[in-house]
Amino acid sequence: MFAVTVIAGILFTWCVLSRRLALWSVTAPIAMMATGIALTSGSDPPLVFDFGDLAGFEHAVEVVLALLLFVDATEVPSGAIRRERRIVTRLLGVALPLTLGAAFLAALVFFPDRPGWVLATLATVVVPLDLAPATAVVRDARIPARLRELLNVEGGLSDGVVSPMFLVCVAAAAEYRTAGDDYAEALLDAVGAAGWAVGAGALVGTVAGRLLRRSWARGWVLPTATRLAVLSVPVAAYSLSLALGGNGFVAAFVAGLCVAPALRHLPEDTLKMTDDLATLSTLALWFLFGQLVSDELWDGFHLNVVLYAVLACTLVRGLPVLLALVGTDLSLSDRLFLGWMGPRGVASVVFGLLAAIELRAAGGGDFVSRVMVITVMVSIVLHGLSAEPLGRRYARGRRSAPLPRAGE
Repeated sequence: MFAVTVIAGILFTWCVLSRRLALWSVTAPIAMMATGIALTSGSDPPLVFDFGDLAGFEHAVEVVLALLLFVDATEVPSGAIRRERRIVTRLLGVALPLTLGAAFLAALVFFPDRPGWVLATLATVVVPLDLAPATAVVRDARIPARLRELLNVEGGLSDGVVSPMFLVCVAAAAEYRTAGDDYAEALLDAVGAAGWAVGAGALVGTVAGRLLRRSWARGWVLPTATRLAVLSVPVAAYSLSLALGGNGFVAAFVAGLCVAPALRHLPEDTLKMTDDLATLSTLALWFLFGQLVSDELWDGFHLNVVLYAVLACTLVRGLPVLLALVGTDLSLSDRLFLGWMGPRGVASVVFGLLAAIELRAAGGGDFVSRVMVITVMVSIVLHGLSAEPLGRRYARGRRSAPLPRAGE
């Protein structure tokens, strides 16, 4: 329980200093991770977390991701998708597959002794776009609203697109290492699990959305009750999917997409409770991530892992985005911004932890976890610390832009 007290105290301290710390790009995830590193480092650390109950820990991690994906799905602005349909399609339909392919090919170069399915799993771990380490970017009014909107849309949809791919790769990697080359059954099971997840999520989200909208329109529901009702949706989708043999966090994401249209007809703060719970859960996960970082620092760095992490955080995403957006009305600097600002956050942490658990018996779990930890660390340094300079740059560009002439 002392660990919970420490985490709560750290979170409170960051909150009361949040405006000051934001000037140095010290977000809540960075603060929690740094404290986790400090309190779990050394030969006799003050705090040590035992992940011995792998089944319970795996479900806890999945629930965190389920809440996060649900919130992401509900917050994707449908108007932005319609307005930027061409660019969003290129980002998700062209840039994302190219990024996954680039991450896989780079892994083949740096880790040639690892099985292909383990490297494919690694690619799905390091690729997801998540703005958790640099949330200030999408709220920084100095950055053009269009770019922030595009990042919001891409961030909300990319994790949901990558999740089924991750499941297939993990299943194939585990089967390949434990039962030889016969992994077709594992692939079919993963595809079937994704199918059950989509069905469960769509059912729960659609039914819940319609009932909530009609109940609110007829005055049957209290405003505070709508917040509890929305919180129950990802929980119901997650549990139903598991009962049917599907994957819980994919179901939660689909449920969020299906319930989102109804939320526009409900009070503005309807999603607030679910969003706060997801935020609190992910911050606790960032603290635990600090221990993973401590373990890696204690074991020493591996040069090929560090080089791969740097490449994954820069060219692996940057070049595909630049290629995919050629011919659009975005300027080169805006395309560079979208290609650069792709921090790997809590989604990569969760995928890496799940892969470490699932591949522990197969021998690839520690490898994926190690690369994930270093990649996220590099991303936090590169992307998190560049957020404030980028904001200042756009502010200077706006001030130096010529004023429109009269009549224009």
